[in-house]
Amino acid sequence: MVSRRGAGERRRTKPAVIGGVAAVLVAGAGFGAYAVYGGEAEAEDTARTKSAAAQEKVKTGPLTATEVTGTAERFLTAWQQGDVTAAADATDDAEAAKALLTGYTKDARIKDVTLTAGTPAEGKVPFSVKATVAYEKTTKPLTYDSALTVVRRDGDGEPRVDWHAAVVHPELKDGDKLVTGKAGDPPVKALDRDGGELTTDTYPSLGTVLDSLREKYGDKAGGSPGIELRVVRGDEGDEKEKAGADKTLLELSKGTPGTVKTTLDPALQAAAEKQVDGKKQASVVLLRASTGEILAAANGGHGFNTAFQGSLAPGSTMKVITASMLLEKDLASVNEQHPCPKYFTYGGWKFQNDDEFEIKDGTFKASFARSCNTAFISQAPELKDDDLTKQAKEVFGLSMDNWSVGVSTFDGRVPVQSQAQMAASLIGQGGVRMNPLNMASVSATVKSGSFHQPYLVAPSVDGRKLATASRTMSGATLGALRELMSYTAAAGTAAEAMAGVGGDMGAKTGSAEVDGQEQPNGWFTAYRGDVAAAGVVQQGGHGGETAGPIVAALLKQAG
Repeated sequence: MVSRRGAGERRRTKPAVIGGVAAVLVAGAGFGAYAVYGGEAEAEDTARTKSAAAQEKVKTGPLTATEVTGTAERFLTAWQQGDVTAAADATDDAEAAKALLTGYTKDARIKDVTLTAGTPAEGKVPFSVKATVAYEKTTKPLTYDSALTVVRRDGDGEPRVDWHAAVVHPELKDGDKLVTGKAGDPPVKALDRDGGELTTDTYPSLGTVLDSLREKYGDKAGGSPGIELRVVRGDEGDEKEKAGADKTLLELSKGTPGTVKTTLDPALQAAAEKQVDGKKQASVVLLRASTGEILAAANGGHGFNTAFQGSLAPGSTMKVITASMLLEKDLASVNEQHPCPKYFTYGGWKFQNDDEFEIKDGTFKASFARSCNTAFISQAPELKDDDLTKQAKEVFGLSMDNWSVGVSTFDGRVPVQSQAQMAASLIGQGGVRMNPLNMASVSATVKSGSFHQPYLVAPSVDGRKLATASRTMSGATLGALRELMSYTAAAGTAAEAMAGVGGDMGAKTGSAEVDGQEQPNGWFTAYRGDVAAAGVVQQGGHGGETAGPIVAALLKQAG
């Protein structure tokens, strides 16, 4: 009745302007408007009714105790019974849950699972896990505690387990999985040249070397890997890095180590360890010059193997290589006069000597022994950009990235450079980079007369091919270079450190300036008899005062 009265009232309204015709149109318009309005209202009412009904079906509000315990029981019971689908359906991410729970049995090889729920608290339910891990004929019990949280699922508000990988095991992060299998490379027992075992307990700085030996020889040394249950981290780039490395959760069996014999001399290795002890930035290497066998290698800082893998400017120890090149090119002669001015400018750089010294009317021998920078820089105009690079590669076997030592090494770098950088390379700066292993090899090449690639494990162990140099120095050049190093050890910058060493010896000191360091890196390379050695003390100052005593002490002991 209300609606009809309203309609009648609108029809009795007189038109404002044009009488009957307009009234019909207005009436028509009025009806049409009413009809449309009434239709929208009806549809809206229907939608509101459906929405209200839907809202009545979506569960909201805090979870009840019954919902929490019932959901947890449903999930844990299905998981324990091996009903992966039912367990996954009790979570809010069935797909991810099913994948991880399937892998729990298939990949992690976990069986006989017993799950015991604890007392719920604010939607969280702790539970304990007792199970057995079985791999082939090896089994071991597994126990741990975990927890789940019950939440309302988006969309319908039904109670479900809030799915995360940590529900399965607290060490898991989303994207990780559990795997039981062989524990990577088999362990390796490294032996010294006399057959004694090398351990970090006895030789603390060998940690990185022993790790490298396992990586290279684990599958070749005759051992067998252990069996373990481990967390395998997800492989999603940054997320894996955040998660960290794979983690062993349970060791089912220990591996059987294979044995790898090294060339290390136990007495010299112990002495090397003692020399660098307490000197975190000191590293040293000893070689048998005639064969390349590594007799000792030690680092004061045990986190990185600077002795083998360091990449540092070698400073004036590089002058051994540069001198051999100048001698071969007749740009220098041992006992002939050679310029050593205070300064020399090349390629826009002004080079100078330590404390701006100069040697007037001095010989090349005097310049080498006193480590005159300008004596070498002054020859830059006579050299091609690649001359030093060729000398390092062809005679000393460096900068070819092909050494096969038995562990990871950096094989030196002498890049082709031009102008001022080429000149700086002549004195071991610029782009030149070396480590004690490289520089010990340089002295060994001078002593033996030819390059013998250093090695820690004999090539016969695994059929490795050692690197070779394409040529040797002439007898005249070699003799001159030995004279230079011998004189430096007896009367030059290396004399104080080498005092008391005696015998057939030669040496060269070095100090390498490094941006941002108050003190240069101190270098020393030398030989005595058939043993060659080199060391570096980073931020130590002059090589003769820092690395020199370390190297000399070991050469004395080597006899």
